[in-house]
Amino acid sequence: MELRGERVLLRSTVPADTPVLDAIVREPEVALWWPPPEDYAAMLAVVVDGEVIGAIQFSEETDPEFRHAGIDLFLSARWRGQGLGPDAVRTLARWLIAERGHHRLVIDPAAANTAAIRSYRKVGFAPVGIMRAYWRNHRTGAWEDGLLMDLLAAELS
Repeated sequence: MELRGERVLLRSTVPADTPVLDAIVREPEVALWWPPPEDYAAMLAVVVDGEVIGAIQFSEETDPEFRHAGIDLFLSARWRGQGLGPDAVRTLARWLIAERGHHRLVIDPAAANTAAIRSYRKVGFAPVGIMRAYWRNHRTGAWEDGLLMDLLAAELS
């Protein structure tokens, strides 16, 4: 699969991406929020100018009564602040809405991850509420709060 944004290309990962993504997820700024995954096969590589700069993934709830999709993203710290996170999220969101038929998307950053929250707001995601003791911090083992954010198809910017 390949999806093109303004500056990013989202494409299926290949085995050669694993060492690059492993290095990114171990960067201190990324490791705060992401444990190293066991496998990158379910993710899409985020590529800029031919360089893999991170990964994005989605999940889908297919029960017709609760149908929606979720998104998760990580980018190398050296590429942050350039609008690439919102570009990647917006690109995947457009595909989930137009091609997969979702009317609602969710994203759930750590409540303390203000940079991610700011990025997701740029795409149109709005806070729904705090999910208390939502995720286990892989570094400390402590349960930490998450922020549930959602976006309706008509709100995508």
